[in-house]
Amino acid sequence: MSGTSKALGRIASVLDDSSFAEIGALVTARSTDLNTDPKALASDGCVTGYGSVDGRCVYVYSQDASVLGGSIGEMHARKIVNLYDMAIRTGSPIIGIIDCAGMRLEEGSDALYAFGRIYGRMTKASGVIPQITAVVGNCGGGAGLFSGLSDFTFISGDGKLFVNAPDTISGNYTAKNDTAGCAFQSEVAGNADCYATEAELFAAVRKLVSTLPSNNETDNDDEECADDLNRLMAVTSAKNASALIENLGDAGSFVEVKAKFAPSVVTAFIRLDGVLTGVVANNAESSSLLNADACDKAADFVKFCDAFDIQVLTLTNVNGFENTLENEKRIARSAASLAAGFASATVPKVNVIIGDAIGNAANIMNAKALGCDMTIAWDSARVGIMEGKLASQITGASASDIDAGLSGASDAARRGYVDQVIAAADTRKYVIAAFEMLYSKRGEDVYKKHTSI
Repeated sequence: MSGTSKALGRIASVLDDSSFAEIGALVTARSTDLNTDPKALASDGCVTGYGSVDGRCVYVYSQDASVLGGSIGEMHARKIVNLYDMAIRTGSPIIGIIDCAGMRLEEGSDALYAFGRIYGRMTKASGVIPQITAVVGNCGGGAGLFSGLSDFTFISGDGKLFVNAPDTISGNYTAKNDTAGCAFQSEVAGNADCYATEAELFAAVRKLVSTLPSNNETDNDDEECADDLNRLMAVTSAKNASALIENLGDAGSFVEVKAKFAPSVVTAFIRLDGVLTGVVANNAESSSLLNADACDKAADFVKFCDAFDIQVLTLTNVNGFENTLENEKRIARSAASLAAGFASATVPKVNVIIGDAIGNAANIMNAKALGCDMTIAWDSARVGIMEGKLASQITGASASDIDAGLSGASDAARRGYVDQVIAAADTRKYVIAAFEMLYSKRGEDVYKKHTSI
């Protein structure tokens, strides 16, 4: 498969069978300052159109690397901008399949302006419709920003995502550290999720699109729940957050995002009694400490959920912040971003303390002080200001005495910081009940001219 047929084949891998309808197939480049004799290029290197995923309308574009490397020029960009306008008007997700050499140099300033138009439309769509980018070839230079402007980005094993290529970075080269590669971008930079093959990538895109709402006005409770609402939890360990979240949700509803990046926090979607729910959980199996990467990952996820009216659940098990020089460069701003994300979110918010809630790191994990609607704690949970070893260095008291003073869940409940204390096995039914109680929560403060008393 080559040329436009390859771009069409990739679209077919994402969409339902025979659902794709192409738009703008006859668009070609026009004469510009540096391209005075343009050739008729198939679809100008970009196939655009619409189709369905699990019966729901989506818009999709797929770049054709056989046409000037898939480079973006004036008309190429116009097709993408037009597709965004249609997706925004109809309230439908948009998927970009990227295989692009960057800016089309032959078109000079027209190509430069074209990039800016795409950035503008992606910004306009942010918080209105889900934007998903799938990198299956090169996504470099100006195209590298498509990842940052998208809600979710996937990259295949041989995909390349970069603003500056590895060999152009002083002291670096591809063999030494492939900063454009799948592993670096998904595990170190956190710009993408990594999948070994295109087939796995497209399957992941389909699953995510099927999970997400079509737009910011879509109801998120449109699935019937076949799972037992009162089912006891089979997983009651606070260590492996992914396993705990999967067991907590309705059967088969677990979708984790950014799994390769900042593993001390897990971000995932599940359904609870059929209602889409975003989950942020401390993952003690990796670390019980928050670092800047984990805070940024969680903050971005919470802001997405709030924008699309997706209720948020947190599973708290944290002992403080990572104490390293590298982390200290960013942690204040990143932790503040997470705190602000939870505090400003108006969707229903429930927090379950499944282990430790110690220090300010616990505060920014959706604590009641930030406006959490319902706080639940396992009967084995601990709440306190800091671990005894650290506190003893400040106060001079023995670490064992300070540890003994850490509040259990019941002590925190007596102070009003916890609303319910439960057995771990009962978590699912209590969380579902809490969200059902919050179903009619208003996003804004209730308007009142004056009292009627």
